[in-house]
Amino acid sequence: MDMWLPVLLLVPLCFCSGYEAAPWCAPIKIKHGDVSCRTPRGENYRNVMGTRCKIRCKQGYEAQSSEVVCMASKHWSSNYACREIRCPKLNMPANGGYKCSDGSYFHSRCEFFCSPGFSLKGQKTATCQHSKVWSADAPTCVDIDPPKLKCPNVKDKWAEPGKLTARVTWDTPEGVDTADGILTDVILKGKPSKSDFPDGLHKMSYTVFDRAGNKGSCRFTVRVRVRRCSALFPPDNGYMKCDSDGDNYGATCVFTCTGGYELQGSGARVCQSGLTWSGSDTNCAPMNINVGVRTAAALLDQFYEKRRLLIISAPTAANHNYRFQMTNLQPAQCGLDLRHVTVIELVGTYPAQMGRIRHSLLPPGLALQLRLLLQIPQRSFQMVLVDKQGMDKQRYPFPITAAELFTTIDTFPLRKDEMLLQQEAGQNCQS
Repeated sequence: MDMWLPVLLLVPLCFCSGYEAAPWCAPIKIKHGDVSCRTPRGENYRNVMGTRCKIRCKQGYEAQSSEVVCMASKHWSSNYACREIRCPKLNMPANGGYKCSDGSYFHSRCEFFCSPGFSLKGQKTATCQHSKVWSADAPTCVDIDPPKLKCPNVKDKWAEPGKLTARVTWDTPEGVDTADGILTDVILKGKPSKSDFPDGLHKMSYTVFDRAGNKGSCRFTVRVRVRRCSALFPPDNGYMKCDSDGDNYGATCVFTCTGGYELQGSGARVCQSGLTWSGSDTNCAPMNINVGVRTAAALLDQFYEKRRLLIISAPTAANHNYRFQMTNLQPAQCGLDLRHVTVIELVGTYPAQMGRIRHSLLPPGLALQLRLLLQIPQRSFQMVLVDKQGMDKQRYPFPITAAELFTTIDTFPLRKDEMLLQQEAGQNCQS
Protein backbone atom coordinates (compact mmCIF):
# COMPACT_ATOMS: atom_id res chain seq x y z
CA MET A 1 0.00 0.00 0.00
CA ASP A 2 1.31 3.12 -1.05
CA MET A 3 2.04 5.41 1.81
CA TRP A 4 1.51 9.18 1.52
CA LEU A 5 4.18 11.04 3.00
CA PRO A 6 3.66 14.74 3.64
CA VAL A 7 6.13 17.10 2.03
CA LEU A 8 7.32 19.95 4.15
CA LEU A 9 8.39 23.14 2.36
CA LEU A 10 11.07 24.79 4.30
CA VAL A 11 10.46 28.47 4.06
CA PRO A 12 13.10 30.57 5.81
CA LEU A 13 11.67 32.66 8.53
CA CYS A 14 12.83 36.31 8.92
CA PHE A 15 12.97 37.56 12.40
CA CYS A 16 14.33 41.04 11.31
CA SER A 17 13.22 44.08 13.20
CA GLY A 18 12.93 46.16 10.00
CA TYR A 19 14.06 46.69 6.45
CA GLU A 20 17.36 48.42 5.73
CA ALA A 21 17.54 50.02 2.24
CA ALA A 22 20.85 49.98 0.36
CA PRO A 23 22.77 53.32 0.49
CA TRP A 24 22.29 55.60 -2.49
CA CYS A 25 25.12 58.19 -1.89
CA ALA A 26 28.54 57.45 -0.46
CA PRO A 27 28.76 57.77 3.31
CA ILE A 28 30.02 61.18 4.46
CA LYS A 29 33.32 61.16 6.31
CA ILE A 30 34.34 64.50 7.82
CA LYS A 31 37.87 65.31 8.91
CA HIS A 32 38.11 68.17 11.40
CA GLY A 33 34.32 68.07 11.94
CA ASP A 34 31.18 65.98 12.25
CA VAL A 35 27.92 65.38 10.34
CA SER A 36 24.28 64.80 11.25
CA CYS A 37 21.88 63.48 8.63
CA ARG A 38 18.10 63.23 8.31
CA THR A 39 16.57 60.75 5.85
CA PRO A 40 13.05 60.97 4.47
CA ARG A 41 12.25 57.32 5.56
CA GLY A 42 13.82 57.25 8.99
CA GLU A 43 17.09 56.23 10.45
CA ASN A 44 17.15 52.87 8.73
CA TYR A 45 17.30 54.50 5.36
CA ARG A 46 20.66 56.22 5.50
CA ASN A 47 22.24 58.07 2.61
CA VAL A 48 19.29 57.33 0.39
CA MET A 49 18.09 59.87 -2.12
CA GLY A 50 16.76 62.91 -0.36
CA THR A 51 18.92 62.49 2.73
CA ARG A 52 20.00 65.88 4.13
CA CYS A 53 23.21 66.18 6.13
CA LYS A 54 24.40 69.19 8.13
CA ILE A 55 28.14 69.71 8.31
CA ARG A 56 29.77 71.16 11.47
CA CYS A 57 33.51 71.86 11.53
CA LYS A 58 35.89 72.18 14.44
CA GLN A 59 37.10 75.61 15.57
CA GLY A 60 39.49 76.99 13.03
CA TYR A 61 37.79 75.24 10.15
CA GLU A 62 34.86 76.06 7.91
CA ALA A 63 32.59 73.86 5.77
CA GLN A 64 32.44 74.39 2.07
CA SER A 65 28.70 73.82 2.40
CA SER A 66 26.83 73.80 5.67
CA GLU A 67 24.23 71.31 4.31
CA VAL A 68 24.32 68.70 1.52
CA VAL A 69 21.57 66.57 -0.07
CA CYS A 70 21.85 63.12 -1.61
CA MET A 71 20.86 63.57 -5.26
CA ALA A 72 19.32 61.15 -7.78
CA SER A 73 22.73 61.07 -9.40
CA LYS A 74 23.96 59.26 -6.31
CA HIS A 75 26.19 62.22 -5.49
CA TRP A 76 25.96 64.76 -2.76
CA SER A 77 24.78 68.16 -3.80
CA SER A 78 28.13 69.88 -3.08
CA ASN A 79 31.58 69.46 -1.52
CA TYR A 80 31.32 69.08 2.21
CA ALA A 81 34.99 69.03 3.40
CA CYS A 82 36.09 71.19 6.38
CA ARG A 83 38.79 73.56 5.28
CA GLU A 84 41.12 75.45 7.61
CA ILE A 85 40.07 79.10 8.05
CA ARG A 86 42.46 81.49 6.25
CA CYS A 87 42.73 85.28 6.53
CA PRO A 88 43.71 87.46 3.57
CA LYS A 89 47.38 88.04 3.07
CA LEU A 90 48.73 90.91 5.18
CA ASN A 91 50.16 93.96 3.48
CA MET A 92 53.90 94.23 3.88
CA PRO A 93 54.72 97.52 5.65
CA ALA A 94 57.07 99.76 3.71
CA ASN A 95 60.57 99.71 5.23
CA GLY A 96 59.63 96.70 7.34
CA GLY A 97 58.11 93.23 7.35
CA TYR A 98 56.44 90.57 9.49
CA LYS A 99 56.86 86.98 10.67
CA CYS A 100 53.86 84.64 11.26
CA SER A 101 53.56 81.48 13.35
CA ASP A 102 51.34 79.70 10.80
CA GLY A 103 51.06 81.78 7.70
CA SER A 104 47.59 83.27 7.23
CA TYR A 105 45.69 80.42 8.92
CA PHE A 106 43.39 80.64 11.90
CA HIS A 107 45.11 81.55 15.15
CA SER A 108 48.34 82.40 13.31
CA ARG A 109 50.11 85.24 15.15
CA CYS A 110 52.10 87.68 13.04
CA GLU A 111 54.72 90.00 14.53
CA PHE A 112 55.69 93.15 12.63
CA PHE A 113 59.15 94.70 12.51
CA CYS A 114 60.81 97.70 10.88
CA SER A 115 64.11 98.17 9.09
CA PRO A 116 66.94 99.88 11.00
CA GLY A 117 66.22 103.56 11.41
CA PHE A 118 62.44 103.13 11.40
CA SER A 119 60.03 102.74 14.28
CA LEU A 120 56.72 100.87 14.35
CA LYS A 121 53.55 102.94 14.38
CA GLY A 122 50.48 100.83 15.17
CA GLN A 123 49.90 97.34 16.63
CA LYS A 124 52.97 95.15 16.91
CA THR A 125 51.04 91.91 16.34
CA ALA A 126 47.96 90.66 14.48
CA THR A 127 46.11 87.32 14.85
CA CYS A 128 43.95 85.60 12.26
CA GLN A 129 40.42 85.32 13.74
CA HIS A 130 37.55 82.91 13.06
CA SER A 131 35.85 85.67 11.07
CA LYS A 132 38.73 85.59 8.57
CA VAL A 133 39.73 89.07 9.70
CA TRP A 134 43.02 89.98 11.29
CA SER A 135 42.79 91.34 14.81
CA ALA A 136 44.65 94.49 13.76
CA ASP A 137 45.61 96.34 10.60
CA ALA A 138 49.17 96.22 9.39
CA PRO A 139 51.19 99.02 11.05
CA THR A 140 53.47 101.49 9.29
CA CYS A 141 57.20 102.00 9.72
CA VAL A 142 58.03 105.62 10.41
CA ASP A 143 61.49 107.15 10.29
CA ILE A 144 61.75 108.96 13.65
CA ASP A 145 65.45 108.45 14.32
CA PRO A 146 67.44 111.66 13.74
CA PRO A 147 70.54 111.49 11.59
CA LYS A 148 73.92 111.59 13.30
CA LEU A 149 76.32 114.43 12.61
CA LYS A 150 79.88 114.79 13.89
CA CYS A 151 81.30 118.31 13.85
CA PRO A 152 84.97 118.99 13.11
CA ASN A 153 87.46 119.43 15.92
CA VAL A 154 89.16 122.73 15.12
CA LYS A 155 92.33 123.60 17.02
CA ASP A 156 93.00 127.12 18.27
CA LYS A 157 94.59 129.37 15.67
CA TRP A 158 97.05 132.23 16.06
CA ALA A 159 96.46 135.40 14.08
CA GLU A 160 98.82 135.99 11.19
CA PRO A 161 101.61 138.60 11.49
CA GLY A 162 100.27 142.11 11.20
CA LYS A 163 96.69 140.89 11.27
CA LEU A 164 93.97 140.34 13.82
CA THR A 165 92.52 137.40 11.92
CA ALA A 166 93.45 133.83 11.07
CA ARG A 167 92.44 131.71 8.10
CA VAL A 168 90.63 128.65 9.48
CA THR A 169 89.93 125.55 7.39
CA TRP A 170 88.07 122.32 8.14
CA ASP A 171 86.32 119.52 6.27
CA THR A 172 82.56 119.78 5.93
CA PRO A 173 80.94 116.90 7.85
CA GLU A 174 78.39 114.47 6.43
CA GLY A 175 75.26 113.27 8.16
CA VAL A 176 74.71 109.55 8.64
CA ASP A 177 71.15 108.25 8.81
CA THR A 178 70.20 104.61 9.34
CA ALA A 179 67.29 105.02 6.94
CA ASP A 180 68.73 107.32 4.27
CA GLY A 181 72.45 106.59 4.55
CA ILE A 182 74.91 109.43 3.88
CA LEU A 183 73.47 112.97 3.91
CA THR A 184 75.61 115.71 2.36
CA ASP A 185 73.14 118.59 2.39
CA VAL A 186 74.31 120.02 5.71
CA ILE A 187 73.55 123.57 6.85
CA LEU A 188 76.23 125.68 8.55
CA LYS A 189 75.48 128.43 11.04
CA GLY A 190 78.48 130.73 11.10
CA LYS A 191 81.35 131.57 8.77
CA PRO A 192 82.28 128.91 6.22
CA SER A 193 85.55 127.03 6.10
CA LYS A 194 88.56 128.92 4.65
CA SER A 195 87.27 132.19 6.14
CA ASP A 196 89.26 134.76 8.11
CA PHE A 197 88.14 134.71 11.73
CA PRO A 198 88.85 137.64 14.09
CA ASP A 199 90.27 137.39 17.58
CA GLY A 200 87.98 135.58 20.01
CA LEU A 201 85.77 132.52 20.42
CA HIS A 202 83.27 131.79 17.66
CA LYS A 203 80.40 129.34 18.20
CA MET A 204 79.41 127.33 15.14
CA SER A 205 76.93 124.57 14.35
CA TYR A 206 75.92 122.20 11.57
CA THR A 207 72.39 120.91 10.94
CA VAL A 208 71.09 118.19 8.64
CA PHE A 209 67.62 116.78 7.90
CA ASP A 210 66.70 113.34 6.62
CA ARG A 211 63.90 112.71 4.12
CA ALA A 212 61.40 112.26 6.95
CA GLY A 213 62.28 115.70 8.33
CA ASN A 214 64.19 114.43 11.37
CA LYS A 215 66.86 116.89 12.45
CA GLY A 216 70.41 116.15 13.46
CA SER A 217 72.84 118.82 14.65
CA CYS A 218 76.22 119.33 16.28
CA ARG A 219 78.18 122.28 17.63
CA PHE A 220 81.84 123.28 17.57
CA THR A 221 83.94 126.35 18.29
CA VAL A 222 86.66 128.26 16.49
CA ARG A 223 89.07 130.21 18.68
CA VAL A 224 91.53 132.73 17.29
CA ARG A 225 94.24 134.21 19.47
CA VAL A 226 96.39 137.28 18.83
CA ARG A 227 100.02 137.41 19.98
CA ARG A 228 100.65 140.76 21.61
CA CYS A 229 103.66 142.73 22.81
CA SER A 230 103.57 144.94 25.87
CA ALA A 231 101.84 148.26 25.31
CA LEU A 232 103.82 151.18 23.86
CA PHE A 233 103.07 154.81 24.61
CA PRO A 234 103.85 158.00 22.71
CA PRO A 235 106.87 159.89 24.04
CA ASP A 236 106.46 163.21 25.82
CA ASN A 237 106.24 166.00 23.25
CA GLY A 238 105.64 163.46 20.49
CA TYR A 239 103.18 161.25 18.69
CA MET A 240 102.87 157.55 18.03
CA LYS A 241 100.96 156.05 15.13
CA CYS A 242 100.57 152.27 14.89
CA ASP A 243 99.07 150.10 12.21
CA SER A 244 96.97 146.98 12.76
CA ASP A 245 95.91 146.84 16.43
CA GLY A 246 98.92 148.66 17.81
CA ASP A 247 100.45 145.87 19.89
CA ASN A 248 99.84 142.64 17.96
CA TYR A 249 102.55 140.52 16.37
CA GLY A 250 103.70 142.29 13.19
CA ALA A 251 102.30 145.71 14.13
CA THR A 252 104.53 148.72 13.44
CA CYS A 253 104.53 151.90 15.50
CA VAL A 254 106.03 155.10 14.07
CA PHE A 255 107.07 158.02 16.29
CA THR A 256 107.25 161.73 15.54
CA CYS A 257 108.05 164.68 17.74
CA THR A 258 106.20 167.96 18.10
CA GLY A 259 107.65 171.24 16.87
CA GLY A 260 110.88 172.19 18.57
CA TYR A 261 111.75 168.60 19.54
CA GLU A 262 113.80 165.99 17.78
CA LEU A 263 113.49 162.25 17.95
CA GLN A 264 116.03 160.14 19.83
CA GLY A 265 115.99 156.35 19.64
CA SER A 266 114.02 154.30 17.14
CA GLY A 267 111.70 156.13 14.78
CA ALA A 268 109.73 152.94 14.22
CA ARG A 269 109.37 149.75 16.24
CA VAL A 270 107.87 146.38 15.26
CA CYS A 271 106.22 143.79 17.51
CA GLN A 272 108.30 140.66 16.87
CA SER A 273 107.43 136.97 17.05
CA GLY A 274 109.06 136.73 20.49
CA LEU A 275 106.55 139.38 21.64
CA THR A 276 109.25 142.01 22.14
CA TRP A 277 109.57 145.33 20.34
CA SER A 278 112.39 145.89 17.88
CA GLY A 279 114.72 148.86 18.24
CA SER A 280 115.23 151.01 21.32
CA ASP A 281 113.12 153.33 23.44
CA THR A 282 112.01 156.53 21.77
CA ASN A 283 112.26 160.02 23.27
CA CYS A 284 111.60 163.52 22.01
CA ALA A 285 114.35 165.89 23.17
CA PRO A 286 114.35 169.68 22.74
CA MET A 287 115.88 170.57 19.40
CA ASN A 288 119.42 171.91 19.78
CA ILE A 289 120.30 174.19 16.84
CA ASN A 290 124.02 174.48 16.19
CA VAL A 291 124.55 178.00 14.92
CA GLY A 292 128.29 177.49 14.82
CA VAL A 293 128.26 175.64 11.52
CA ARG A 294 130.32 177.08 8.65
CA THR A 295 127.76 176.98 5.83
CA ALA A 296 124.14 177.89 5.32
CA ALA A 297 123.52 174.41 3.86
CA ALA A 298 124.76 172.81 7.09
CA LEU A 299 122.43 175.06 9.05
CA LEU A 300 119.41 174.14 6.91
CA ASP A 301 120.23 170.41 7.09
CA GLN A 302 119.47 170.49 10.80
CA PHE A 303 115.83 171.29 9.98
CA TYR A 304 115.44 168.77 7.14
CA GLU A 305 112.29 166.66 7.58
CA LYS A 306 111.88 168.11 11.08
CA ARG A 307 110.83 171.76 10.83
CA ARG A 308 109.46 174.29 8.40
CA LEU A 309 111.25 177.61 8.15
CA LEU A 310 109.85 181.11 7.90
CA ILE A 311 112.79 183.36 7.02
CA ILE A 312 112.02 187.07 7.57
CA SER A 313 114.55 189.46 5.99
CA ALA A 314 114.63 193.24 6.37
CA PRO A 315 117.28 195.92 5.68
CA THR A 316 116.90 197.40 9.19
CA ALA A 317 115.16 196.62 12.45
CA ALA A 318 113.19 199.83 11.98
CA ASN A 319 111.69 198.61 8.72
CA HIS A 320 107.93 199.19 8.90
CA ASN A 321 107.04 195.86 7.24
CA TYR A 322 109.42 193.97 9.52
CA ARG A 323 108.02 195.56 12.69
CA PHE A 324 104.43 194.91 11.55
CA GLN A 325 105.18 191.29 10.67
CA MET A 326 106.90 190.50 13.97
CA THR A 327 104.13 192.17 15.95
CA ASN A 328 101.55 190.08 14.07
CA LEU A 329 103.39 186.77 14.69
CA GLN A 330 104.17 187.33 18.37
CA PRO A 331 100.76 186.14 19.69
CA ALA A 332 100.70 183.28 17.14
CA GLN A 333 103.63 181.33 18.60
CA CYS A 334 101.35 178.39 19.53
CA GLY A 335 100.13 178.13 15.94
CA LEU A 336 103.70 178.23 14.67
CA ASP A 337 104.77 175.43 17.03
CA LEU A 338 101.70 173.40 16.11
CA ARG A 339 102.77 173.64 12.45
CA HIS A 340 106.44 172.98 13.19
CA VAL A 341 107.56 176.42 12.01
CA THR A 342 110.87 177.95 13.11
CA VAL A 343 111.31 181.66 12.46
CA ILE A 344 114.76 182.89 11.28
CA GLU A 345 115.28 186.64 11.30
CA LEU A 346 117.86 188.26 8.98
CA VAL A 347 118.19 192.00 9.71
CA GLY A 348 120.62 194.60 8.33
CA THR A 349 122.99 194.65 5.41
CA TYR A 350 126.47 193.16 5.16
CA PRO A 351 128.76 193.59 7.00
CA ALA A 352 126.45 194.93 9.71
CA GLN A 353 123.79 192.29 9.21
CA MET A 354 122.84 189.80 11.88
CA GLY A 355 120.67 186.69 12.14
CA ARG A 356 118.66 185.19 14.97
CA ILE A 357 116.80 181.92 15.66
CA ARG A 358 114.81 182.75 18.77
CA HIS A 359 117.50 183.42 21.35
CA SER A 360 120.44 182.15 19.31
CA LEU A 361 122.38 184.65 17.18
CA LEU A 362 123.83 183.75 13.78
CA PRO A 363 127.26 185.02 12.78
CA PRO A 364 127.15 187.72 10.10
CA GLY A 365 128.90 185.49 7.59
CA LEU A 366 126.34 182.68 8.09
CA ALA A 367 123.49 185.15 7.76
CA LEU A 368 124.97 186.41 4.47
CA GLN A 369 125.32 182.85 3.14
CA LEU A 370 121.71 182.17 3.99
CA ARG A 371 120.57 185.21 1.99
CA LEU A 372 122.77 184.25 -0.94
CA LEU A 373 121.68 180.60 -0.90
CA LEU A 374 117.99 181.49 -0.86
CA GLN A 375 118.47 184.54 -3.11
CA ILE A 376 116.96 186.95 -0.60
CA PRO A 377 117.61 190.67 -1.28
CA GLN A 378 119.34 192.64 1.48
CA ARG A 379 117.83 196.06 0.88
CA SER A 380 114.08 195.22 0.85
CA PHE A 381 111.64 193.31 3.01
CA GLN A 382 110.94 189.72 2.04
CA MET A 383 109.70 186.50 3.65
CA VAL A 384 110.48 182.97 2.41
CA LEU A 385 108.47 179.88 3.51
CA VAL A 386 110.52 176.66 3.28
CA ASP A 387 108.93 173.23 3.81
CA LYS A 388 110.41 170.23 5.64
CA GLN A 389 112.06 168.95 2.44
CA GLY A 390 113.96 172.23 2.04
CA MET A 391 111.79 173.42 -0.84
CA ASP A 392 111.09 177.14 -1.33
CA LYS A 393 107.28 177.04 -1.16
CA GLN A 394 106.22 180.71 -0.99
CA ARG A 395 107.73 184.23 -1.05
CA TYR A 396 106.11 187.33 0.37
CA PRO A 397 107.34 190.90 -0.49
CA PHE A 398 104.98 192.33 2.12
CA PRO A 399 103.66 191.33 5.55
CA ILE A 400 100.81 188.80 5.93
CA THR A 401 98.63 187.85 8.86
CA ALA A 402 99.23 184.72 10.88
CA ALA A 403 95.89 183.34 9.68
CA GLU A 404 96.95 183.69 6.03
CA LEU A 405 100.27 181.99 6.79
CA PHE A 406 98.59 179.12 8.60
CA THR A 407 96.07 178.62 5.78
CA THR A 408 98.92 178.21 3.30
CA ILE A 409 100.85 175.77 5.50
CA ASP A 410 97.75 173.69 6.19
CA THR A 411 97.49 172.91 2.46
CA PHE A 412 100.88 171.15 2.46
CA PRO A 413 100.53 167.33 2.02
CA LEU A 414 102.54 166.47 5.14
CA ARG A 415 100.52 168.89 7.19
CA LYS A 416 97.34 166.87 6.67
CA ASP A 417 98.91 163.85 8.37
CA GLU A 418 100.22 166.05 11.17
CA MET A 419 96.79 167.52 11.76
CA LEU A 420 95.29 164.04 12.06
CA LEU A 421 97.90 162.98 14.62
CA GLN A 422 97.44 166.18 16.62
CA GLN A 423 93.69 165.74 16.57
CA GLU A 424 94.01 162.18 17.87
CA ALA A 425 96.37 163.38 20.61
CA GLY A 426 94.09 166.28 21.49
CA GLN A 427 96.76 168.89 20.76
CA ASN A 428 95.55 172.33 19.77
CA CYS A 429 96.11 175.94 20.70
CA GLN A 430 92.99 176.03 22.87
CA SER A 431 94.26 173.33 25.27
